Amino acid sequence: MFEPSLSASAMRASILTADAPSMADSLPSINFGFDDLRDRMARFTERFDIFIAKGRKQVLEERNRFRINVAELQEDQRLKTKEIEHLAHKSSSHAQIVDKEAAETAEMHAAITSITQQRDARAQHRDRIRIDIAAVRKQIAQRLSAQQHYAKALDEQAQLNTPELDFWQTYLCMRIEGTGTVDRLRFVFTHVDEKDWEREVCFDLDTEKKDYRVASIKPKVDAEQIERCVERLNSNRDLGQFLKGMRDLLTTAVK
Repeated sequence: MFEPSLSASAMRASILTADAPSMADSLPSINFGFDDLRDRMARFTERFDIFIAKGRKQVLEERNRFRINVAELQEDQRLKTKEIEHLAHKSSSHAQIVDKEAAETAEMHAAITSITQQRDARAQHRDRIRIDIAAVRKQIAQRLSAQQHYAKALDEQAQLNTPELDFWQTYLCMRIEGTGTVDRLRFVFTHVDEKDWEREVCFDLDTEKKDYRVASIKPKVDAEQIERCVERLNSNRDLGQFLKGMRDLLTTAVK
């Protein structure tokens, strides 16, 4: 081993005796292995630099990948946000459409209900009209039957009254006219005024109901006297006596 104390003594001796032979020359050479150490240090430094370079490269690559990932995530988040906004807009539009359709459906239901009510009301009105029509038809049939019976009775009576009526028309100077009104006859008399034999007087007899009545008379005659003649006619149905009585009243009214 290398002794530091010996090295120091030898150095001092060489300084003191410069001309004396150096003891170092007589000492054996010592190899400290600096070259090997330097070589090893160089290789270590090279490996360390390579390690640092690889680490730095890896860190840069990882940082770049991280930045890329962050950028991709940000872009994905932007796209997702945009998609969410689009879906939210579509959802809002869909909700508006649904509300509009619901309102239209409610309006249609209300219209259908109103139309149904109108239809039911019209059906009820139609049924009432049908009932009224049936009642009117029944009344018409009844009246038609009554008129037919009445016409038949009049025909039968006319057959009996024709000879008598001809007699009274000649005897009383009378003629019968229509008035333009159903069930109303006009009896016109002449030869009632001694000053004017052609002068005409008349009265209208209403035969619509069972009890006859005098609807109008010309000239004016006392109403009570007319009423008595009509009462006798309605009680005995003697038309000849009625006509004779009415002629007498009109003749008296002319005088």
